[in-house]
Amino acid sequence: MAEEITDEIEETPVETFDVNYACLRCGTIVSNTELSRLPEIKCICGFRVFTKVRPPVVKTVKAI
Repeated sequence: MAEEITDEIEETPVETFDVNYACLRCGTIVSNTELSRLPEIKCICGFRVFTKVRPPVVKTVKAI
């Protein structure tokens, strides 16, 4: 009997961070995955300038 040897490849899960962008003209918030699906980077209003939306978490650093 011929035994088939198959190597199982374990894929490590890749963490993807969903970055949100806001249109500078109308303020529409669009995710990075939605922008990558479009053929060109453009808002629904036609403007092409986006700013990265920062998370609402404020980091505090203790002074020494």
